[in-house]
Order: sequence, then C-alpha cells, then structure tokens
Amino acid sequence: QVQLVESGGGLAQAGGSLRLSCTASGLDLSGHATAWFRQVPGREREGVSCAVDGGTYYLEDVRGRFTISRDNARSTVYLQMSSLKPQDTAVYYCAVVAASFCPAGPAAGSVRLRAGEFDHWGQGTQVTVSS
Repeated sequence: QVQLVESGGGLAQAGGSLRLSCTASGLDLSGHATAWFRQVPGREREGVSCAVDGGTYYLEDVRGRFTISRDNARSTVYLQMSSLKPQDTAVYYCAVVAASFCPAGPAAGSVRLRAGEFDHWGQGTQVTVSS
C-alpha cells in the first residue's frame, strides 16, 4: 500500500522560507514523477512543481523562488520555498505517478501539471504566509 506523508508546513512571514517534505512508503521513487500541488478553498488544485530523474517543472509563478528536489534513497521529496508571498497560502499536496515525465499539458495559456494523472496523494499540509 502506497502512502505519502507531508510535513513542514506552517506559518511564515512574507519574504520568508519554508521547506516541505514528502516521504513515500510502498514504492520506489525511481521511475516515478513526484509533484507538489496546492489548493485554496473554492479553487482548483494547482500544480506547483514536479520532478523526474533528469528533469523538473515549475509553475511560472514560483519559478526562481521554489526548488524541488528528491532523495530516492530516502524516498523523500522536498519543496524548498523562498521569498514567500501571501498568495502562496494554500494546502500543499504531494503526488506521485509511475512515469518518466511530468504529466502536463496546455491550460490557461501556459503548460500546467495534470492533477488527474497522478495516482497517489498525501493528506496535505497547510502553508500560511502573512503579509
């Protein structure tokens, strides 16, 4: 049984930093696309970043501020978030799918991760950024 457990959320001030972690059990991250999504009430889940062996994807809004990384040996994916903005406030979810690429496609005038193609999800961790 696959389980994803996120940690590291909390309260930060604008301009500050947080690091999220997602530890997977029941699967080997090698050969999987691992992603972070976020969601605020009343809005669709939004793909923030994704990593596969040899490649990464970032939502344009977070590029240059967030960094995704993963330690396959520890089955853990990280999201280092810096220069946080109040609009980064959301519940952040870790997601995984068996794929060698990050499932994405054209949407809203850019390329966006496709949440529906991810098989496994964590329970989410709240990130709140105060101004």
